[in-house]
Amino acid sequence: MARTRIYVPRETAAVSMGADEVALEVARLAKKNSIDVELIRNGSWGASWLEPLLEVEVDGTRIAYGNVEASDVEGLFRADLVNGGEHPRRLGPTTEIDYLISQDRWTFWRCGLVNPLSLDDFLAHNGFKALLQAFADGQESVLTAVADSGLRGRGGAGFPTGIKWRTVADAPGEQKYIACNADEGDSGTFSDRLLMEGDPLGLIESMTIAGFAVGASKGYIYLRSEYPLAHSVLTRAIDTARGAGWLGGNIQDSGFDFDIELHLGAGSYVCGEETAMLESLEGKKGIVRYKPPLPALEGLFGKPTIVNNVVSLASVPNIIKLGAERYAGMGVNRSKGTLAFQLAGNIKRGGMVEKAFGVTLRELIEEYGGGTASGRPVKAVQVGGPLGAYIPTQQLDVVMDYEAFMEIGAMIGHGGIVVFDDTANMAELARFAMEFCAIESCGKCTPCRIGSTRGAEVIDKLIAGEKRDENYDLLVDLCDTMEGASLCAMGGMTPYPVRSVLKYFAEDFASSAEG
Repeated sequence: MARTRIYVPRETAAVSMGADEVALEVARLAKKNSIDVELIRNGSWGASWLEPLLEVEVDGTRIAYGNVEASDVEGLFRADLVNGGEHPRRLGPTTEIDYLISQDRWTFWRCGLVNPLSLDDFLAHNGFKALLQAFADGQESVLTAVADSGLRGRGGAGFPTGIKWRTVADAPGEQKYIACNADEGDSGTFSDRLLMEGDPLGLIESMTIAGFAVGASKGYIYLRSEYPLAHSVLTRAIDTARGAGWLGGNIQDSGFDFDIELHLGAGSYVCGEETAMLESLEGKKGIVRYKPPLPALEGLFGKPTIVNNVVSLASVPNIIKLGAERYAGMGVNRSKGTLAFQLAGNIKRGGMVEKAFGVTLRELIEEYGGGTASGRPVKAVQVGGPLGAYIPTQQLDVVMDYEAFMEIGAMIGHGGIVVFDDTANMAELARFAMEFCAIESCGKCTPCRIGSTRGAEVIDKLIAGEKRDENYDLLVDLCDTMEGASLCAMGGMTPYPVRSVLKYFAEDFASSAEG
């Protein structure tokens, strides 16, 4: 009789909700009842609101049970779990869950599906096929495909990936690098972590393809220190790939050498900026560099360097395997392909939703997120991290498109969406933007270092009702200075949330003073 496969995620959100305890209880009761079970610790499908999501494979179909607690496991076995038996936690086939069925899984399609640390499982699900195709087609073919796909950087700036790769490929120099920016520090963002914990070998393949395309022999993953589980998973995955000849010298007899080193950050938000990250990788203090020169020409250790975030890199294998035209056929205008939108804050169904650009903010919040967790009306939505604008309800029908967001003074950034209901005090949130910048600034430029501190002070005066007109004008002037003169996006974008509060929620300054 075949073993019954039971899947319990080993992913940070699921583990925080008791997934490890669920897995232990499954193993204990299976042994006690002499049930032959293969317990697989998979990644997450991204439906965080259903974690821990236990699945059992029945006749080739995976049946899901949501929000499972360790205390539920005995009852699940009594309800004939191994045959997908009925139980209050039963959701039906995983692929038919409403939250998942209408997504456009391009980059995250293996997350939740495979055992992240099984090379055999990875290979059985098209693992390394894109890399082998890249070897067969040649560097020029890969560079052309990435350019034709219209892929733009998913780290926030939205810069065309093909242009960056071509610049590094054409730059002179025997030594070049691939730097994967996994310093995912924006509020409400977790897609990089989901992918690293759920499909680490996919990221390794992606970086190797990038190295092959531009002639780089060494890659670095710069991982934020707050991701200990991702660090453990990536470390094991790198060792597995290296041991099987998918990393190192003469990969699969291709004549191409490429290896990856995992580097742990030290908790600095500003190291999410590419040049500060490169400084940190070199063992220096994470301070922003002046540009030019661009990292594509003089990056890590002064050598031509590709700097892409996790999702940007991980989008490439399917572009190589399925075709640039198919990727470019998704999305709208210049925003091609898909993005992993992350729903957080006061949201009923938090999690990751991978959709093609063109979906509206309202659709994501209401149809996928189910509205606010509190049941109260939405007041504002911050998109793009702590430096993103606060979007009022009258703009929720804005299409998720880089240029459409720029037109309303906002940004999509890394795709984080944080929802606030009508009890939120927007004046306090505007102050938080300045305070956050003051704390996290690298200190190199005056507009960011001093401007953010003065900004928090001016907002305090506005909240207190002091000289309203005078301090309002002063705050606007300060935002202009920070936006126009800061060295990087840290200071340059801090005014975004502040300006949006002044424009759409000015009444909260009056209510704060009255309170």
